[in-house]
Amino acid sequence: MNKAILFSFLIALLTSSVKAQGWLPQGARSAGIGESSVTFIDAFSFHHNPGALGFIEKGTVGFSYQSRYLLKELQSQGFAVAQPLKRGVVSVGGQFYGYEQFRTNRLGAGYSMKLSDNIAAGVQLNYLSARLDPAYGVRHTLSGEFGLLGKISDDLSIGFSVMNIGRAKLSDFQDDRFSTLIRLGASYQIVDDLLITAEITQEVAFQARLRAGFEYNPEAVSMLFIRCGVQSNPMELAFGFGVDFESVKLDLATQYNQLLGWTPSAGLIIDFYSPDKK
Repeated sequence: MNKAILFSFLIALLTSSVKAQGWLPQGARSAGIGESSVTFIDAFSFHHNPGALGFIEKGTVGFSYQSRYLLKELQSQGFAVAQPLKRGVVSVGGQFYGYEQFRTNRLGAGYSMKLSDNIAAGVQLNYLSARLDPAYGVRHTLSGEFGLLGKISDDLSIGFSVMNIGRAKLSDFQDDRFSTLIRLGASYQIVDDLLITAEITQEVAFQARLRAGFEYNPEAVSMLFIRCGVQSNPMELAFGFGVDFESVKLDLATQYNQLLGWTPSAGLIIDFYSPDKK
């Protein structure tokens, strides 16, 4: 594809989302369930809800990859590491998106802890950078994040997170800012082998997105997880599956946009250490 045409296409594609840079969902488990993952407790909670990391009991590391609409220029990679201490959980993570003409990076560190047996909270400080040549050049800033997760019962959880609380600025031109994202969602274990999730995501200056999905863990094959999900504004469908080898979890998923096509994702989570909290 001619570079000028490609750049024009990318600018058109990103015009509505330049203000949204600074965060992307991570992990194929989240992708397969329509990104309704604000209540999930795993390594990628670092990117979805730092409060959920308060319930982590083992050291864990996650790696993710996504190719949006099968374009190498819209690839993203991410990682996250969470380590429980005798009190609380420390975490670090990052994500990298784009190509040489348009690239965003997000690196951060956080701390999470249980406030009670059923409620956990977490905070995070992130370094953000965005490069859009020649329109913006390169911008750097810091942002804060906060999250909560409450286990209402053994089957019902409610999660809440706010990303970029201070609305860090991307550019003085038209007061462009990195995304400020508010997520509120719930997950419910209907039966032992079926989990349903739903959430609403509100990004400042954009329409809210509704997300929902389910995760099925067949009793006959306990290591297998099958997922399906949907998002609105724009409408996107998703499905995927995962294999859980106890300390190693491998997930694959794909999302489909009627106009732009397929977005495959892959994720790997490894649990490596459980501290003595006595």
